[in-house]
Amino acid sequence: MKGVVPIVTQQLIREYTYIFNAVCPETGITCSLIMPRADTGTMNIFLKTLSKQQQNERIILCMDKAGWHTTEQLKMPNNVIAWYLPPYSPELNPVELIWRELRANYFNNKTFETLYMVDDHLVYAINDLTKDLEAIKN
Repeated sequence: MKGVVPIVTQQLIREYTYIFNAVCPETGITCSLIMPRADTGTMNIFLKTLSKQQQNERIILCMDKAGWHTTEQLKMPNNVIAWYLPPYSPELNPVELIWRELRANYFNNKTFETLYMVDDHLVYAINDLTKDLEAIKN
């Protein structure tokens, strides 16, 4: 309606949850984990999960150079090869398109009472978004 300003609630809490995700642009298959922090320990858990999920595949994992991606303490599984993006080039990472879709279609203008509610909604959003492999491939 013309002349009406919509009311949108504002989230002011500064708590965080992290999603680790890998996507195969060829098949649309994804691997996602929601974690309480982003560090070497959680990255190692993600790599182990990804490696096990795709145990018969050779994986080239495209990553930025975050500290937990480049540390010597990272335990790279035998079937995973790290391929690092040049600095300031997130548009080259296929998983960034998933983040964009999640923000635009599942989290736009939403607020949550608790971090658990964010995690629950994130589980729903990831499952809903990634069920259509053809859409993910595109």
